[in-house]
Amino acid sequence: MASIAATCSSSLIFRTKESGSNRASLFHYNGLKVVESKQVASPGFISTSAPKCRGIKAVASPTVSAPKREKDPKKRIVITGMGLVSVFGSDIDTFYNKLLEGESGITLIDRFDASTFSVRFAGQIRSFSSKGYIDGKNDRRLDDCWRYCLVAGRRALDDASLGPEVLETMDRSRIGVLVGTGMGGLTAFSNGVEALLQKGYKKITPFFIPYSITNMGSALLAIDTGLMGPNYSISTACATANYCFYAAANHIRRGEADIMAVGGTEAAVMATGVGGFIACRALSQRNDEPQKASRPWDKDRDGFVMGEGAGVLIMESLEHAMKRGANIIAEYLGGAVTCDAHHMTDPRSDGLGVSSCISKSLEDAGVSPEEVNYVNAHATSTLAGDLAEVNAIKKVFKDTSEMKMNGTKSMIGHGLGASGGLEAIATIKAITTGWVHPTINQDNLEPEVTIDTVPNVKKQHEVNVGISNSFGFGGHNSVVVFAPYRP
Repeated sequence: MASIAATCSSSLIFRTKESGSNRASLFHYNGLKVVESKQVASPGFISTSAPKCRGIKAVASPTVSAPKREKDPKKRIVITGMGLVSVFGSDIDTFYNKLLEGESGITLIDRFDASTFSVRFAGQIRSFSSKGYIDGKNDRRLDDCWRYCLVAGRRALDDASLGPEVLETMDRSRIGVLVGTGMGGLTAFSNGVEALLQKGYKKITPFFIPYSITNMGSALLAIDTGLMGPNYSISTACATANYCFYAAANHIRRGEADIMAVGGTEAAVMATGVGGFIACRALSQRNDEPQKASRPWDKDRDGFVMGEGAGVLIMESLEHAMKRGANIIAEYLGGAVTCDAHHMTDPRSDGLGVSSCISKSLEDAGVSPEEVNYVNAHATSTLAGDLAEVNAIKKVFKDTSEMKMNGTKSMIGHGLGASGGLEAIATIKAITTGWVHPTINQDNLEPEVTIDTVPNVKKQHEVNVGISNSFGFGGHNSVVVFAPYRP
């Protein structure tokens, strides 16, 4: 559910050949280990094998010699605040400095007993504190997914100088919240099911449903701050946060909101989450070297590494930001979302879904391909996905000689629904600092990867226009475009 449609190997659901067994097994065949290649047709089980790509006629957009960016201050969208919860803590500068240093946040799991699991490491958050943001009683009840969301959201609002006292003076019906998640309150859900099975339905907590459903992050942040504008969540696996940015921007452009608190949150580093992805055979099993496990584009990669956290941006119309004298960090130029319409987990062989999404995002942003010189890639460290993304990038950008492309997941793991939020912040920090963080564990680069991946050591780089890619199970593709703010 949580990686690029091109990141995990594709799947077939079979009836096993064990005597009379009706147990379903998830077998992968095009990038990870081949477990079984024979498909057995069985009543009640669904084949999800990838068909050949259906022919789709791509209609080129009218050629525009000089793309025009939005000029209307009511429709120009700027970033005025950022907040996060990450494996490197909840401070933006500390987070990005750790990335610049090439530090890995991947460690052995100790949140639950993973000793019998075939994967025993992740980008697990430690020493998280919600002090000052969530009261003690709610803090004990909440799923970590919502704790991360509330802290990241409140920190983003504070960063935008939109604390409680300021919000009291504003029209909060013009401020919305759109924080999505791929998995929702997975711990709350797992605990509720466990209570049902072990003790009966009367022992299920009344918070079971509210703290499991995916819209609760946006709802709780609004309840906490009184924000009454557009409010909902989007769940498109690992494309979630970018989908939220794109939708929130359109609310502002249509005049439905002046400000949106937007991003993604996830907390799936727990037994059910890790066990589920092990069952998908999607995870790296480099238990002896966890910090070297996430290695996008390296020949020795063997799957992605789970991560968690939250990343939230404050998106605001330029007109509103200027009226209130806000500090403008960067500008959101545009974005796009598409679907491969091909397979649950496998990418289109022609790469049309991803490449068209990149092209559409540039069209929405009023940017030509030649203006883009930085890509924060989805880059999950899976065999099929990494190269599929690179090939799509090379289709759109004919000259990549001046381009830098890096993989944030090499250090923090795959944050699933939160990954786009965290990576948007990394993209914006690259713009504001003039430094792009390295992709670590680049020891044996795939020969097809001819773009500079910033291997192992940070590089100074003035970003003209940067894009951030996120793709998810179901064939969901999303790209967002950021640039330095220029009046």
